Amino acid sequence: MTCGKVYLVGAGPGDPGLLTVRGLELLRSAQVIVYDQLVNPALLDEAAPTAIKIFVGKQAGRHCIAQEEINGVLISYARAGDEVVRLKGGDPFVFGRGGEEAEALSEARISFEIVPGVSSAVAVPAYAGIPVTHRKFASSFAVVTGHEARKPNSSVDWAKLATAVDTLVILMGLSNLPIIVGKLIAYGRSPQTPVALIGSGTTIDQKIVIGSLADIVSKSALVEPPALIVVGDVVSLADKLQWFVPPPENQPLYEFEQSREPARA
Repeated sequence: MTCGKVYLVGAGPGDPGLLTVRGLELLRSAQVIVYDQLVNPALLDEAAPTAIKIFVGKQAGRHCIAQEEINGVLISYARAGDEVVRLKGGDPFVFGRGGEEAEALSEARISFEIVPGVSSAVAVPAYAGIPVTHRKFASSFAVVTGHEARKPNSSVDWAKLATAVDTLVILMGLSNLPIIVGKLIAYGRSPQTPVALIGSGTTIDQKIVIGSLADIVSKSALVEPPALIVVGDVVSLADKLQWFVPPPENQPLYEFEQSREPARA
């Protein structure tokens, strides 16, 4: 039996219109789709009617299925000869465990392809009118996870990071916001540094809260996960550059043309 192939596809940050052309081609031709919690359901509507759809995302703060099991699902279907799309929110190689899955596929001698996606780290701030770099305000930025901020052996060196870059984009950090803010101030970031919290960015539910390190924690109850934190002077441009107005609830963000040409090999 001919072995299939696995495509690690970035689904983008939420707006279905931000899926790449290559990603859409593969989604429409896949026999199996393995997808995460943050994938917009509108994308699954683009799958072939016969496609098998397998949810492996997070619910209620815990993994629905262990990473090793996800790897096993991908390998099993590929060995059965199927074309598998592993659909991951944002970009598969930016805090998406795409590297781990690619390693597992390589070790199992399964053919695979990486299809980069639009990362929430840059797209969500952009939809809030916040450029992560700007000639007058920021010539550097860093993207980090806030998930482990409360751990004493966190892989993020907050002491160095606090003042090392102009713009700091923090993913998965809302629940640890008080700890993150405390670390940034303690390690030298000014309490007056502008901060933005952006919930459900690029979707019809997008919500933006602007403050500073000094007061953002008190405002954070207005935002729910999934949320992204932007720290830096570029946040001051949000009012001036805000452009995205979510459509009414009964209107989609984006509608795909119904072309179902087969993907290239």
